[in-house]
Amino acid sequence: MSPQAFMRRHWQRRPLLIRQAWPCVVPPLARADLFALAARESVESRLVVREHGTDRTAHAWQVRHGPIPRRALPPLGRPGWTLLVQGLDLHVGAAHEMLQPFRFVPAARLDDLMVSWASPGGGVGPHVDSYDVFLLQVQGRRRWRVAPPDAAGGFVEGLPLKILRRFEPVHDWVLEPGDMLYLPPRWGHDGVAEGGDCMTCSVGFRAPSAPELARELLQRLADEAGDESAAGEVPLYGDATQPATAEPGRVPASLQRFAARAVAQALRDPLAVSRTLGETLSEPKPQVWFDAGTALRAGAAVRLDARTRMLYDERHVFINGESHRAGGRDARLLRRLADQRRLVAADVARLNADALGCLRQWAAAGWLHAEKAPKEGRR
Repeated sequence: MSPQAFMRRHWQRRPLLIRQAWPCVVPPLARADLFALAARESVESRLVVREHGTDRTAHAWQVRHGPIPRRALPPLGRPGWTLLVQGLDLHVGAAHEMLQPFRFVPAARLDDLMVSWASPGGGVGPHVDSYDVFLLQVQGRRRWRVAPPDAAGGFVEGLPLKILRRFEPVHDWVLEPGDMLYLPPRWGHDGVAEGGDCMTCSVGFRAPSAPELARELLQRLADEAGDESAAGEVPLYGDATQPATAEPGRVPASLQRFAARAVAQALRDPLAVSRTLGETLSEPKPQVWFDAGTALRAGAAVRLDARTRMLYDERHVFINGESHRAGGRDARLLRRLADQRRLVAADVARLNADALGCLRQWAAAGWLHAEKAPKEGRR
């Protein structure tokens, strides 16, 4: 099935099981390296343990958030435990490369690649996610039971995990290495390791809710309005014509109008929402930081750092929460950098002084790196 057919038939609509979607798949890292990552402060990880022989009682589940030292992990042979590591693509080059086949989905939707390692019977219980997810089996076997949104609802109270109280699966599949399962948002699913040394890679695409997105955009717009006000006189509410009132609890209509004008003022720029959206979507996660880079040498090609998020719209280029106006040839070349995450030396040389200055700043910040140009073969 082509990406176009998949997006038309299944994306945000219905699950799809693809046998041998990734033949001869290789785990992006060894088990020992995964355990070592989970012990680092800069890595988001969780340990989920389900007591053997129990189901959904409050004492059956234990959750520990990272960092998780190796000595804190249960023995490999103990059944019913799972280690999950988020954002593996930010720390492991092979995991970052595993995202490339999924770039037929807009990068603005991409969350991360998570990996879970499970002992026999390990899992996190039946649950739902608010994002689209591709579940790629890379080692061992995992059984997935899947329920549509109308057959999955409510959560068991008193648990450290959001485990579904009602879960009525309509699909039951066992995935082998190379098999992949796509699930739309809000489809219930329960994955349980069958046998030991089970490793699953989860590529998630976030689907923000309307209230969540509005809250983020309005907060950023309010911050920008505050920055602008700091440069000049801040407009204050005035009610010199307010008469004495016998209803002190009533909100004055003039204050309501002032509040409405304040919100309208924050949105007075017709590009404000699109600009703020791009800045928000390109903002790295809180636990992400960059090491200082080096100067960009002349004649070098460039590639984006694995942690860099770069997007664009009709008028802006967005990178790691910043927005830049670009037009003409510069816009075309910077969009190419966002799409391909690389820019050859010949294209870098075609940028004007302002755009090239941006690349130098991004290189110094560690957001992109110089690449050696490939050697040309004999003609």
